Amino acid sequence: MTKQQDDIDSQIEELLAQEGYGEAGEAIAPEAGEGETVTDSADLRDELEALRAERDQFRDRFMRALADAENARKRSERDRKEAENYGGSKLSRDMLPVYDNLKRALEVVTDEQRAANPALLEGIELTMRELISVFAKHGIEAIAPEVGDRFDPKIHQAMFEAPVPNTRAGDIIQVMNTGFMLHDRLLRAAQVGVSSTPKS
Repeated sequence: MTKQQDDIDSQIEELLAQEGYGEAGEAIAPEAGEGETVTDSADLRDELEALRAERDQFRDRFMRALADAENARKRSERDRKEAENYGGSKLSRDMLPVYDNLKRALEVVTDEQRAANPALLEGIELTMRELISVFAKHGIEAIAPEVGDRFDPKIHQAMFEAPVPNTRAGDIIQVMNTGFMLHDRLLRAAQVGVSSTPKS
């Protein structure tokens, strides 16, 4: 494309010189002995205009192709980042029940069980810490609301409503399940119970 433009520009310069114009297109005095006819000059002018039009057409095509290539590069970069950040969202979502089960196991263990099986409990705790570390490495963060926090429909899922004294409507009264974010996207909403007590 660029070589074609250079060739056309060279032809235009030659035609300008033959027609009696300088490089910038200014008319110059004809040399002694030149005998160009009016017809020859008109033909040269037509050819010059045709070459200029062709040059402009190639330049327009070149600029459009350049813009398309830049847009394709930006789109490719955006798709790459998207795949890098969110490509494993299905696997991440499938791993959440593993976290839930480990958490439940640690929550229900009694002091007697802990004393009787310290190695087993230590192994479960190490597995849980390793899983949380892997989550953090891949941009998975827990949403862990507490009782008394305000319900946020963007990151919380209301599993039930109940009137509870000394609370306001929309207060979280129970946390049933931890939620998770994958970078800036919701992977799973935190499951909570919400107070329906009307405001006094």
